[in-house]
Amino acid sequence: MQLKTLILPLLFSLPLAGCGLVYKVDIPQGNYIEAKQVAQLRQGMSQEQVRFLLGNPMSLDGFNHDRWVYLYYLKPGRGEVEQKQLILDFTNDALISIAGDYQTPAAFEQGL
Repeated sequence: MQLKTLILPLLFSLPLAGCGLVYKVDIPQGNYIEAKQVAQLRQGMSQEQVRFLLGNPMSLDGFNHDRWVYLYYLKPGRGEVEQKQLILDFTNDALISIAGDYQTPAAFEQGL
């Protein structure tokens, strides 16, 4: 009788113990851009050169086709959500400004 009172609670608690071990998948969305890629941007680069360096933008402004927005969103299985954005403005197919969560490169103003 004592054996049953020890084993039954143990058997019922085992499935509950595994609930904390569930694997949660990281969910990345958008364009992952590294700081070294942004450091290669220069004022006056064409849209084609920027697309080669960073890839296609995640979002194009519907009213301003000369503004490209690169968005990155990472929801890890456990931990804090990470969001970054990079906004590039063009005039006459030439890059004129950088904004967002990345630092403007020191050599950006030097141009090509």
